[in-house]
Amino acid sequence: MIDRLEKEVDMLERHLQVLRMVIENEPIGIVKMSNETGYPHHKVRYSLRVLEEENLIEPSSQGAITTERTAEFIDELDDKIDETVDTLEGMKLEDAAELES
Repeated sequence: MIDRLEKEVDMLERHLQVLRMVIENEPIGIVKMSNETGYPHHKVRYSLRVLEEENLIEPSSQGAITTERTAEFIDELDDKIDETVDTLEGMKLEDAAELES
């Protein structure tokens, strides 16, 4: 059950790392991102596709670039992560052993 969540978090981390590279180095191509992150080309390509579908980046002749939506997404990101962490914290079963007694 948790395995799926861990995989999703890993994928989100990769997508955000790719987005960060686009923000810091735009325009940037797949080969450079792959070389700098160590991710295989197909994983970088997938992350770029996801980011493009979310309108956070767009292709250019020299590589990926940010869009008008990118800044707004970045502004909201920390709050959304904090909300998710709070939700996950509330799901902990630390006290379950005490409840069984």
